[in-house]
Amino acid sequence: MDAGRRSLPQLLGEARRWFDDALLAALEADGAAPVSSTQLQLFAVLDEQGTTVSELARRMGVTRQTAHKAVHTLVALGLLEQVPHPASARQLLIRRTPAGRRAHDRATAALDALERTLAERIGGRSVRELRAVLETPWGEPPVPPGPTGRSGRHHERK
Repeated sequence: MDAGRRSLPQLLGEARRWFDDALLAALEADGAAPVSSTQLQLFAVLDEQGTTVSELARRMGVTRQTAHKAVHTLVALGLLEQVPHPASARQLLIRRTPAGRRAHDRATAALDALERTLAERIGGRSVRELRAVLETPWGEPPVPPGPTGRSGRHHERK
């Protein structure tokens, strides 16, 4: 790779930060309580009917402790609540409160406006193409070959 050329993960990360920074600024201008990027991400991956902390952590790609901390902050802000899981007495579901649903609706509207701004800047066709590429399933991540040249996945012989 060219030394001056940024990698695709770097570019995707910068694009994500552009949206996060703009969304946080829009929410702050709207009078919403300040939240972190991690809390924004948690809110985005939360199912309407509720999600366990373990599942939120998996979806976010963070530790369970990080997700748990973000949940408790959002519960303290009155945006999320913990309710008993109908299938497991040992688990809780995390879901939006009415105030959390209103905040989510405001964030969705702000993201729609940001996407329109992006279309004005780089062109509507470019935004549609970007969306199409990102919505296309990429499949499982490839597994690099091990030191013997074989796939890193180990299969048991029967």
